Amino acid sequence: MNILLHPTYFPSISHYVAMLQAKTITFEMEDNFQKQTNRNRMYIYSPNGIQMLNIPIKHSKEIHQKYKDVKIENAFGWQKNHFKSLEAAYRTSPFFEYFEDELHLIFQKEHTFMMDLNFQIFEIINSCLGIHLPYQITDEFFHEVENGTDFRYLANGKKDSFVNEPYTQVFNEKKGFIPNLSILDLLFNEGRHAKDYLLAQQLI
Repeated sequence: MNILLHPTYFPSISHYVAMLQAKTITFEMEDNFQKQTNRNRMYIYSPNGIQMLNIPIKHSKEIHQKYKDVKIENAFGWQKNHFKSLEAAYRTSPFFEYFEDELHLIFQKEHTFMMDLNFQIFEIINSCLGIHLPYQITDEFFHEVENGTDFRYLANGKKDSFVNEPYTQVFNEKKGFIPNLSILDLLFNEGRHAKDYLLAQQLI
């Protein structure tokens, strides 16, 4: 299966199911930025249930700004807040401490472009999972995808209805199982077993 999808902020589990089961991966680089998507947000399982972590971006005067040109607004200290939220959610999970140092590096650096941050995250998460995912990037925008599967909709949480099989989450007993969160939820709870879990899921 050849797939086309967006680089996103700590991708959803559905993203990784698609990528691990793909023959080739191509990331969309030429689309316009869309607000309220996982390009700059992720969802985690906090002590109070599902929580959205959103990265502020600099506003552009252009009506249609390309995703690859979107700049992060680093004036609000979002890195510190996001990492604190991850600690509150996953400090007691089985594998948080195992991956903590590697992931903390992401929140200690100020990136200029959202796309660059998401690609760094992609490489670090792959390292944590113990996987290697070669990819290509687009050099022009196509409305329709030929000879492949268009998974660009997975960047829009409202359109992504994937429900993965339950695994043990930190707050299962309080709130029950919450599907298709950020890949971090699976990583912190399942560790390196996450790879086999992802390969066993059915996306389509």
